[in-house]
Amino acid sequence: MQFGIFSVGDVTKDPVGGKTPSEHDRLEAIMSYALKAEEVGLDVFATGEHHNPPFVPSSPTTMLGWVAARTKTLLLSTATTLITTNDPVKIAEDYAMLQHLSDGRVDLMMGRGNTGPVYPWFGKDIRQGISLAIENYHLLRKLWREPVVDWNGQFRTSLHGFTSTPAPLDGVAPFVWHGSIRSTEIAEQAAFYGDGFFHNNIFWDLGHTAQMVRLYRQRFEHYGHGSADQAIVGLGGQAFVGETEAEAKRFFRPYFDNAPVYGHGPSLEDFSRETPLTVGTVEQVVERTLGFADAVGDYQRQLFLVDHAGLPREVVLEQIEILGREVVPLLRKEFESRRPAHVPSDPPTHQSLLAQGERSKHRQVITADLEKAKREDAAAQEGKR
Repeated sequence: MQFGIFSVGDVTKDPVGGKTPSEHDRLEAIMSYALKAEEVGLDVFATGEHHNPPFVPSSPTTMLGWVAARTKTLLLSTATTLITTNDPVKIAEDYAMLQHLSDGRVDLMMGRGNTGPVYPWFGKDIRQGISLAIENYHLLRKLWREPVVDWNGQFRTSLHGFTSTPAPLDGVAPFVWHGSIRSTEIAEQAAFYGDGFFHNNIFWDLGHTAQMVRLYRQRFEHYGHGSADQAIVGLGGQAFVGETEAEAKRFFRPYFDNAPVYGHGPSLEDFSRETPLTVGTVEQVVERTLGFADAVGDYQRQLFLVDHAGLPREVVLEQIEILGREVVPLLRKEFESRRPAHVPSDPPTHQSLLAQGERSKHRQVITADLEKAKREDAAAQEGKR
């Protein structure tokens, strides 16, 4: 199973120390967290994509290219690539380039984002968000899998005899996750292609998360990619670790109370009850995280948000150290001891996809077994009569 951290890159005043980092300082800090993640044995570092204050990571591939040059094993990912407002041609080029520069250590998460104004800033209509996500992703798949692309769609100018450069490393497109916390259409899209589904459940209760993951698993099986429990699932989470629960809460409370997204809202206790946020000891974080699998089934990737809300750099580095040295080893052991043999431990990587050969489903533009799905749909309709 893969474990890692992700950053949304908020520039937030430290409510205790009183200092607001500059954008430069914040970006430097995020890069140090990525390097620390590899040092302590974590698998993944992911960055968000935002184009509005107080968030600064507007160019994920630039950030990840920097990290790639300074790491050897760390998998580079996103915690969202905006499939709605970015041009699929530019996504295809940028992430294929990152693939080459990192020797294949890259995957990415497609999402619509959670900031409404970003749509008109990039000439798009938020009311077409789902349609943009569906059409743009299908074009991206063609660009990564066909050497010459002809395309006519609703949302961009046509392509005639177009070749995206560079082509994906070894002819293998990066593995894609589809991230959503509320849109069933995105879970359906992930299932249709047999891609991963990432539910970044940091604001939602576990019951809602379980419903979304269950839908994705059912549709993954419906489209002929394997049994429902073999679907590729990732979850987000938040943790702050102290020697005791009381000490962890005492330190973290002012940061929670002033966080840019949920600050001045629910209490720390209420939010911890309703969402995956865990503020406590190593043992409490382990127990809570293991409980996620009880709700959603065995899954393949767990990412933690650890650097938000103005937390000082030295504190975040210490938290990453605790995750890597104390929390994750226990989680790896426990998760794998309960995982059935037929359920994959890890999501696909460049090497595993390359090993599948040129005839693998991953190299097809459409991977759903449409005939099987039609038969199942017809049988279901017949059963209702």
